[in-house]
Amino acid sequence: MKWTPILTIAAVLASSLATAPAATAAGETIKLDGSSTVFPISEAVAEEFQIARRGKVRVTVGISGTGGGFKKFCRGEIDIADASRPISRSEMAACAGAGVRYIELPVAYDALTVAVNPKNTWVDTLTLAELKKMWEPAAQGKVATWRDVNPKWPAQPLRLFGPGADSGTFDYFTEATVGKAKSSRGDFTASEDDNVLVQGVGSDVNALAYFGYAYYAPNAAKLKAVRIVNSKGAAVAPSPQGVLDGSYEPLSRPIFIYVNAASAQRPEVKAFVEFYLGEGAPLIEEVKYVPLARRAYELALRNFRTGKVGTAFGGVTEVGLDVEAMLEREGKL
Repeated sequence: MKWTPILTIAAVLASSLATAPAATAAGETIKLDGSSTVFPISEAVAEEFQIARRGKVRVTVGISGTGGGFKKFCRGEIDIADASRPISRSEMAACAGAGVRYIELPVAYDALTVAVNPKNTWVDTLTLAELKKMWEPAAQGKVATWRDVNPKWPAQPLRLFGPGADSGTFDYFTEATVGKAKSSRGDFTASEDDNVLVQGVGSDVNALAYFGYAYYAPNAAKLKAVRIVNSKGAAVAPSPQGVLDGSYEPLSRPIFIYVNAASAQRPEVKAFVEFYLGEGAPLIEEVKYVPLARRAYELALRNFRTGKVGTAFGGVTEVGLDVEAMLEREGKL
């Protein structure tokens, strides 16, 4: 079965503020919510898992952005949070205050993609300095045309599209390009729905946007991916190969699920997470993300089975991460 990132938000039912969300009376239910970037993977895994369990378990997958997902997760409303960045310090504090302990599990790599309209004839490559000039807070009200970024480009309006402030993609991109997470100009079209960003670029020759690779790949005919100049001076297009060989940096990143440690004691949640880590790789490839190395999945499964709680990051986003080394770090709550 071929999977595409169609953003239809599955219902996430309200629950009490219990540490672990309980199954409904109608049957066993597992609740996920969070990142639109991770959504295509979780949706595909959820559908395959439900088929394998012959309808005995219901898995709902919502999209409220990484930040929105963590809000629900730390209130004990969902079992698993999809996240395109590590949990933040404020989210760690919210979970600690509510008594929610969690297991942090990387599930795939993403090539965060910068795209322009195919009729854009002046931009094929961007440097990090040019991206910073476009997106830094000081650009607001000043960098209004393409020529304001580079004098060789036309004096046409620069129309920017990007994820909203609740998005982990927003956090990672700003960290990688501007140098500080959430540090961005505010005068751009923001949406938690990546399809809105795709449509914005596809319909406007002066537009530029960034989003996960899974939203670029099925729309490649109506978008143009921009090559990014890496630390070695090479201009590299987003691709699974560029992620695997390390050349597409600094916009390659791991993406995660966070499992409520109390929910993980329920047999259906345990089975789902083990299915995700053990059987998810082919589905990850189908939805145009990059599976982790086998060793990384083995370490993640070990951490899950031993109940290793906490985050390896301490509440900050890291660029250029070694996933296997991260999985060996001591967790912090």
